[in-house]
Amino acid sequence: MTSSLGDGDPLDNGNTSMTDTYCIVCMDNIQDKKTLKCSHSFCSSCIDDVFRVKPACPVCNAFYGTYYGTQPRDGVMKVTRTWQCLPGYEGCGTIVINYSFPPGIQGPEHPNPGKRYASTSRQAFLPACEEGEQVLQLLKTAFKRRLIFTVGTSATTGLSNSITWNDIHHKTNIGGGPAIFGYPDPSYLKRVKEELYLKGVTEASLEHSPMESPV
Repeated sequence: MTSSLGDGDPLDNGNTSMTDTYCIVCMDNIQDKKTLKCSHSFCSSCIDDVFRVKPACPVCNAFYGTYYGTQPRDGVMKVTRTWQCLPGYEGCGTIVINYSFPPGIQGPEHPNPGKRYASTSRQAFLPACEEGEQVLQLLKTAFKRRLIFTVGTSATTGLSNSITWNDIHHKTNIGGGPAIFGYPDPSYLKRVKEELYLKGVTEASLEHSPMESPV
């Protein structure tokens, strides 16, 4: 995975109020201490290694830049709407999301660079209520940042070199409840916003979201 740090140095080496001496990354005493603006301290080399993968504090997940994933670049996210109501959201219609990816070749950020991955398409559903519309905008940002899918081994088919979901859960069925990734599921919208938050996708970040990874 790759990342791009935002403007400003996230490290505040002048912070002398911290008494931490233990680095949770290497599980040892802190060497060449660096303290983030969230007041958590680490070994200089440890936090540098962490930021190369994900520009966020390992303790509190405060982000210091924009996090990009390994989703194939040539996918398409298409949004349509229908009058049909989802179970538990009888007062509004439904947002239908269609993701599609052509076959391609894995890049250096993928498990098997140079090997092919197959095409795939997925469909997901959101209620067209205020919170559902908020989640849609967050998902659009996550898709632009290449965070919704990755390349790996499919949990359903067991096939390697496949385009798979990347820990941002979607409702792929209209009904049937959580057991089959459907509605009703009253806490789903809250849970998916928490999953997006862990990848640095928040409502506050939407207006600053770049269209794609710089690398």
